[in-house]
Amino acid sequence: MFSDFLSRLVRPDPAPLDDGDARLALTALLVRVARADGHFDADEAQRIDRILATRYGLDPEAAGALRADAEALEAEAPDTVRFTRAIKDAVPYEHRIQVVEALWSVVLADGKRDAEEDSLLRMVANLLGISDPDSARARQRAQAARTG
Repeated sequence: MFSDFLSRLVRPDPAPLDDGDARLALTALLVRVARADGHFDADEAQRIDRILATRYGLDPEAAGALRADAEALEAEAPDTVRFTRAIKDAVPYEHRIQVVEALWSVVLADGKRDAEEDSLLRMVANLLGISDPDSARARQRAQAARTG
């Protein structure tokens, strides 16, 4: 279903993604991180839907539809290294920082930090070209939003 999209994304010199494709790719990355611990539960799905609704001004139905498409894309996407590098090449830095914050929000949705999720998120942030200080600030903002 997404083979053409993925082949365009992982080309050596991918063109910048249009807004809709960027949303889909970044949402698929949210799903990948949520699935990292082997449990993609309703809390994590709802957190992703809220992120999508807030970030993109979507109603709950549209956010759920985008997440469902992203779940299918994530299942077909290449390994995390190739997938995140492709996103890095096609999405501006400031959007990638926002995605890292959203990824931390998903990781923290169940109220606990799993070592496997932490490790994956550190790797993903690095592959997205996000500096360690920017990633740490993104995590702190996600934690503050969860507790605030």
